[in-house]
Amino acid sequence: MGFFSKMFGSYSDRELKSIYPIVDKIEAMADEYKAMSDAELQAKTPEFKTRLQSGETLDDILPEAFATVREASRRVLGLYPYRVQLVGGVVLHQGRIAEMKTGEGKTLVATLPAYLNALTGNGVHIVTVNDYLAKRDSEWMGKVHRFLGLTVGLIVHDLTSEERRKAYAADITYGTNNEMGFDYLRDNMAIYASELVQRGHAFAIVDEVDSILIDEARTPLIISGMGEKSTEMYSRTENLVRGFRKKVIAESDDKEEEDVNVDADYIVDEKAKTATLTARGVKKAEEYFGLENLSDPENSTIAHHINQAIKAHGTMKRDIDYVIKDGQVVIVDEFTGRLMFGRRYSDGLHQAIEAKEHVEVARESKTLATITFQNYFRLYGKLSGMTGTALTEEEEFGTIYNLDIIEIPTNHPIARIDDPDVVYKTEAAKYRAVIEQVKACHAKGQPVLVGTVSIEKNEKLSYLLSREGIKHNLLNAKNHEKEAEIVAQAGKLGAVTVATNMAGRGTDIMLGGNAEYMAKTDLRKAGLSDELIAEATGYAETDNEEILAARKLFAERMAYHKAIIKEDFKITAEHGKWFQRGGVQMTAIYHPSALLRDVEKRPETFVDLKSIQAKVRELCEHTEC
Repeated sequence: MGFFSKMFGSYSDRELKSIYPIVDKIEAMADEYKAMSDAELQAKTPEFKTRLQSGETLDDILPEAFATVREASRRVLGLYPYRVQLVGGVVLHQGRIAEMKTGEGKTLVATLPAYLNALTGNGVHIVTVNDYLAKRDSEWMGKVHRFLGLTVGLIVHDLTSEERRKAYAADITYGTNNEMGFDYLRDNMAIYASELVQRGHAFAIVDEVDSILIDEARTPLIISGMGEKSTEMYSRTENLVRGFRKKVIAESDDKEEEDVNVDADYIVDEKAKTATLTARGVKKAEEYFGLENLSDPENSTIAHHINQAIKAHGTMKRDIDYVIKDGQVVIVDEFTGRLMFGRRYSDGLHQAIEAKEHVEVARESKTLATITFQNYFRLYGKLSGMTGTALTEEEEFGTIYNLDIIEIPTNHPIARIDDPDVVYKTEAAKYRAVIEQVKACHAKGQPVLVGTVSIEKNEKLSYLLSREGIKHNLLNAKNHEKEAEIVAQAGKLGAVTVATNMAGRGTDIMLGGNAEYMAKTDLRKAGLSDELIAEATGYAETDNEEILAARKLFAERMAYHKAIIKEDFKITAEHGKWFQRGGVQMTAIYHPSALLRDVEKRPETFVDLKSIQAKVRELCEHTEC
């Protein structure tokens, strides 16, 4: 912290001083709004709309509107926004980014500015990173808006044009960045105005704003049409390249002088991820296709296909760069480990990989419409966002989107200790230190979550842990479907989880384990379908007896697991500690019979027995045994 920050406070501190008086007004109205009947509270919505039409501004009615939503949340959800959540709501309304730490209730915060801005009738878009979160929030937080007389829409995959049009026509629309971006592209391709589904871009609240507006900012959304080129050439070049011999080098500097004597048909540069034909490879290609000179301009198409085929064989590795799923080649994001459904490599590389893996080779496509997330979200008249990590990209947000970041204080002081970075001379030394730290934590039963930047490092760390005999969960593209469940259980006693850095975003990790996911597992064991489980854990209104019965069972199992977790906390609070009672050394341990009930307790049980052994030896050194 610099001298001026210490003297005058940070930028956020100074900006918050102007927001606190507004929040004071909201809190002063609490008793008045609490005394209102439901009908009186609901009557506030048409009153606010009338006042706006009469010339008042959103800022004029903000304290009353926020007080209305706050009281409605208490009655409908049993949740009452804290002071810091009110602060976050004001920041979002002002078209800024609210940096709020994990667990501070960003989902509830969004209801406040969403309601206020929806009163104008221009529509509010609340953008999340996946369909699950969009559906959950539209049903859960939507209860508040519906109670106050506003309509709520949901944009997810597999909706008809009419369903999308209806969702966008709602006062508040929940959806994902991908779906909204593609809807914009489809609207731009529409011939008639009646085919349009979106009705404008007035105000957007973006959840995980750094992920969407910075990490994926330049990611193009592309609508493609079927190309006219045949796929036959990919099969022909695959038959040729399959018999080629390759030579792998670490870097291009190590490349030998190319000549006809090089014992390879193509050379792969591992670092640059390139593949180049040798003179021998060129000769074989010319003989195979009956060409005089592969380099002639009229042979450029064949040369291109061959280059893509050797790249597919030499640089693209299965289960690392891509996976085969349901007979299709699916790209793996090298940084996050996520499967990128619907995305394809360009310039025929994807088709070359399909030919290599002997799956159906799709026709090449041609681009019909494209836009980046950066350009899409700059369409909005007012843009705001929430995240737990935005200050690191403060400059980019300011330059690209003209957004400033306000750091919102936590409701309670943070218990987490953020240690400084540790730098190691070599990668091997770093991994040794990580393994030793994991072993030390695991021995105490402390849950450990290890984040990695790529699948490669993810796999390497898993191998090292396995070699040390440490049971762990590995999270990358290969078990993508279990992502949320694995991450949710990362807080269980003794759990060790190795995950790529983006895995499980939006999923709560709770110490002792996530009771919700344990209850879902129980429902699955009871034979309930995934569709019924989704309904059982949802918030949509229903009179379906099967769904109501499933919800009752879910609530019972969730209450059971919460009780178990609470009891475990009582045990672990004293677990492993030595104390003296009546001159006798005592400790709380797991009884060995616990293994009969829970095999996963084995590591902790062994640690307990070793602890007793060490204590006995220690006592025998000082007393007669």
